[in-house]
Amino acid sequence: MYFYQPSQGHGLPHDPLNAIVGPRPIGWISSCDKDGQLNLAPYSFFNCFNYRPPIVGFSSNGWKDSVRNITETGEFVWNLATRDLAEAMNETSVTLPHGEDEFTFAGLTPAASRLVNAPRVAESPVNFECRLSQCIQLTGADGTPVDTWLVLGEVIGIHIADTLLEEGIYQTAKAQPILRAGGPTAYYGISDTHRFDLVRPDARRG
Repeated sequence: MYFYQPSQGHGLPHDPLNAIVGPRPIGWISSCDKDGQLNLAPYSFFNCFNYRPPIVGFSSNGWKDSVRNITETGEFVWNLATRDLAEAMNETSVTLPHGEDEFTFAGLTPAASRLVNAPRVAESPVNFECRLSQCIQLTGADGTPVDTWLVLGEVIGIHIADTLLEEGIYQTAKAQPILRAGGPTAYYGISDTHRFDLVRPDARRG
């Protein structure tokens, strides 16, 4: 088996870590600062961490605009990135001069949220309105601070397109979410052809 110690480099053409932990959902995070300046950025380190209250989070390498905005205002919105929105999502990874927003650059529409000031992506079929619960600077095993910030937010409002609900059940594959994978450019989609079902042991015993 190939073995390496991350602290000494991986010796491969591309770091395999985020390819192995994959595919990963995309944290497409919209926020605004106290003056109303909009920001929209994708983060490949994102996931859901708790049911009740529902908590989602993303990790930012460096103190970027999203982190600054969220710590200033205490709120943000997660927007589902779908296959139809893949190119626009990718465009929002651009580095823009201060004062320009990614919504305009990517041709997307900011939509008013109900409970927070941060806008939703109108074109996205699912949006989570979130309030900041924690912003944590990560550390190494030896306690040394890392220039990476984990932002956790409680989901206080959820928007779901009616077309994605069938008999009250959310249809994951129908939404066509895109997922980040290995290498510098790889993404994946999902479909019902790859679905399989498992019943948990406790449910079988019940």
